[in-house]
Amino acid sequence: MDCAGVTDFRERPLDAVEAHVCRLERLLRESRFESLTYLSTLGVYRRAGAPAREDDPLPLLPGSDLYSMSKAMGESLVLSCHPRGRVVRLASVYGPDLRSQLFVASVLREVVATGELTLRTALESSRDYVSVYDVAECLVDIATVGRHRVYNVASGRKVSNGQLAARLMGLTGCRVTVTPGAPRVSYPRMDTERVRQEFGLEASDLLEDIPGLLDVYRDAVG
Repeated sequence: MDCAGVTDFRERPLDAVEAHVCRLERLLRESRFESLTYLSTLGVYRRAGAPAREDDPLPLLPGSDLYSMSKAMGESLVLSCHPRGRVVRLASVYGPDLRSQLFVASVLREVVATGELTLRTALESSRDYVSVYDVAECLVDIATVGRHRVYNVASGRKVSNGQLAARLMGLTGCRVTVTPGAPRVSYPRMDTERVRQEFGLEASDLLEDIPGLLDVYRDAVG
């Protein structure tokens, strides 16, 4: 299973391509696998229609979508070069990882540590979020008995920054501000019919999981 990813790709574009494409090329050239599962991103759907389905075309823009284009290239390598290669397009993953630099983890750390939250993308920004526990369960099934070659692993529900902020304010009383001129960054809802039908996934809801996640972060701080 190839889980490599570079999240700070704007500062490290060459490292992103190395991790998502070049390293994978060497693995495919030099190694032998019974099967290979490549973890991709909801970012490949950024300019796609909704709901975003696995077999939809992926419109990407050179110069603006480097992360997504490098992941799409990795997908193409796996699907072209290995007869049992599979691709998993993940929604934004959340869970009780105290060191994670992903969005939800960063938000929770800031709220618990300071009682404040500064958003750098607009309240209207939205995306699909999926629990790391749902991801772990699905990945085992996909890698071992998956019947298709491409899967969305997501909740199938979008959550906006505004909804997340309101939930956190209601639970903690935190103060929320948005940086002036913050861009609106949104992705289409991901279709999850394939994993629901094949593996029975009933994904968790981020907004319902927030209280438990806050407890984890409070315990770490306290």
